[in-house]
Amino acid sequence: MAAHIETLIRRMQVANPLWGAPRIHGELRKLGIEVAQTTVAKYLRRYRSTPPSQTWRTFLRNHVAQLASIDFFTVPTATFRVLFVFVVLAHGRRRIVHVNVTARPAADWTAQRLREAWPDDTAPRFVLRDRDSIYAPAFRCTVSGFGIEEVITAPHAPWQNPFVERLIGTLRRECLDHVIVWNERGLRRYLRQYVAYYHRFRPTSHSRRTPRFAGPSSCPALGPIVEVAHVGGLHHHYERRAA
Repeated sequence: MAAHIETLIRRMQVANPLWGAPRIHGELRKLGIEVAQTTVAKYLRRYRSTPPSQTWRTFLRNHVAQLASIDFFTVPTATFRVLFVFVVLAHGRRRIVHVNVTARPAADWTAQRLREAWPDDTAPRFVLRDRDSIYAPAFRCTVSGFGIEEVITAPHAPWQNPFVERLIGTLRRECLDHVIVWNERGLRRYLRQYVAYYHRFRPTSHSRRTPRFAGPSSCPALGPIVEVAHVGGLHHHYERRAA
């Protein structure tokens, strides 16, 4: 392998300590550099493989394009408050449809977030959720008004909602575990910045390893590789620019 590619791999690793070989491999492919993922792993100082994603039930697999998942997770602040993050994930292409923060979750607040997530006729056919008491009659009435059928997981079975659970893990590992959250406004800002990076620049986990909604890969002949920071330098993407 050429020396400049090895140098680039190590440069990416140093600038993005949360990345492993799959992520760096995806960035190289975006730059038009064809190199095997095993080769990338060989030149990393540290590399840990990740476990495979959880298995879908047949129903979820058959209706992936018509499904969305919703869930809450908590984030402690530096002042010892607990904030609640509400996430809406469309299963098709794993798109984050909506994310918002509150200190006092309620059914009415959650129902309003769904109205913001699915304006007009964009609602999915099914929504997958757990049995949290937050999904009270006011919430269920809104879901019914959209013409959505609720798919409710079994008690204490987060594995039945794996897409959104995996997304929450990604948000924690790649963003929230590495920043100091002071208040709701700061948490919203971090989430907004990461979601923009997630959609436009973060390579997906499937074999193509391309961003979800980005343009075509850059051509190696276009110019030098530059590093562009995201989420305050926590992540970067790489692109070629004309000299």
